[in-house]
Amino acid sequence: MVLIDGKKVASEIRNELKLQVDSLKNDGKPVPGLVAILVGNNPASKVYVNSKAKACDEIGFKSAVEILDENIAQPDLIELIKSYNQNKDYHGILVQLPLPKHINESEIINSISPLKDVDGFHPISVGNLVIGNDTFAPCTPAGIQELLKRYNIETKGKHVVVVGRSNIVGKPIANILLQKKENANSIVTICHSAADIAHYTRQADILIAAIGVPNFIKKEMIKPDVVVIDVGINRVEDKNISKGYRIVGDVDYDSVAPLASYITPVPGGVGPMTIAMLLKNTLKAYNNLR
Repeated sequence: MVLIDGKKVASEIRNELKLQVDSLKNDGKPVPGLVAILVGNNPASKVYVNSKAKACDEIGFKSAVEILDENIAQPDLIELIKSYNQNKDYHGILVQLPLPKHINESEIINSISPLKDVDGFHPISVGNLVIGNDTFAPCTPAGIQELLKRYNIETKGKHVVVVGRSNIVGKPIANILLQKKENANSIVTICHSAADIAHYTRQADILIAAIGVPNFIKKEMIKPDVVVIDVGINRVEDKNISKGYRIVGDVDYDSVAPLASYITPVPGGVGPMTIAMLLKNTLKAYNNLR
């Protein structure tokens, strides 16, 4: 069994990006810029947004964080986004989700320029992804494909089973891997709660778990030598730890790992890739806008 080290791969990507930014600076050119917009003071979201800003600083990107009152009116938020759409110093815009209930997420996503949609959530980005055009892919699915690529895991003709159908992970990774392209070209099945999931997961050559249920995938649900990509990040109570909980994935790691050929740990697998791919998308936006 090979452990897929997302921390290591994410670090490699950041180093590659830093070299490109250093080259831009040496040539006297402006650097890529990313703005993160956070509505409210959700502690987890705040940590995540700050980690994105820190990652930008580490590789030499220009970064900004806008922290807005949770009661901000939707038109005011849209006006702020439009101002960054026009700001030539910032090439990527992300609005941290979820948003307060009084704000329509779809309208906010639609207000971001598709040219700066580094989260890959705009309908134009989604449409281009589905039909196979070059576009911004959502960061977590893009990170999954990058892990498969860098570990030389064959995807062509392989049966990929995706457990979960979210717009953030399940649907986009299915669309990424079914494209007739390098590091894709797979046979893809999407599973969800309306069916006997185990019937399909036992057929998987590559199993991607993104269902949000702790330890859901058991050893009885896989075949030997499967490649397991665990996207889940779940808190479970653990009184033996000082903080009172531990982080686990959607896969019952202890029972599944001995049967797998490759597996991502949680934490340290897919998670670190998300910000790395966000940075990569921002550089892509920068190059497109030059």
